[in-house]
Amino acid sequence: MTTVKRTLDDLTLVPWPEIKDCAGPASVIPSLLTTVARGDEPAATSALAQLRDRVCRYGFVVDQATAPTVPFLWDLVQLPHLGCRARILHLLDEIAHARQWETTAATYPKLLHYPEDYVGWERAAREAVRAGRAVLDALLADPTTAADPDLARAATDLATTLSG
Repeated sequence: MTTVKRTLDDLTLVPWPEIKDCAGPASVIPSLLTTVARGDEPAATSALAQLRDRVCRYGFVVDQATAPTVPFLWDLVQLPHLGCRARILHLLDEIAHARQWETTAATYPKLLHYPEDYVGWERAAREAVRAGRAVLDALLADPTTAADPDLARAATDLATTLSG
């Protein structure tokens, strides 16, 4: 799967109502991403928590909507006015670590024959995170990142994950 770079202007290009996230139809994802982008800290924090529950439940279970959401997360992390950029990087790190379905399929191969492509969705999500490496490298090279210890730590942690 090739990951397409997307900006928030491209939210309508994804058929959100036709795909599912960890909570059901993914049609709420665009409004959550938009709320995060506005930068109002309490609203953004709440929206990001809801988004995490939908695209990386429990910090390790991803679903069909995760990979299409990741490019928008990379777009958000580039917005300097957001106070939750470190939390976005933590979410990307959790997605990059997700191996729930792959691990389950190793012991229960019938999972690979389900109509839902859980393992494929998980791999696509990890690939989408890796596709944003240039954004992460630019963030790590930005001197303002070092001025925010939480952001710098989250960026370094994700870089370590992506290097492994």
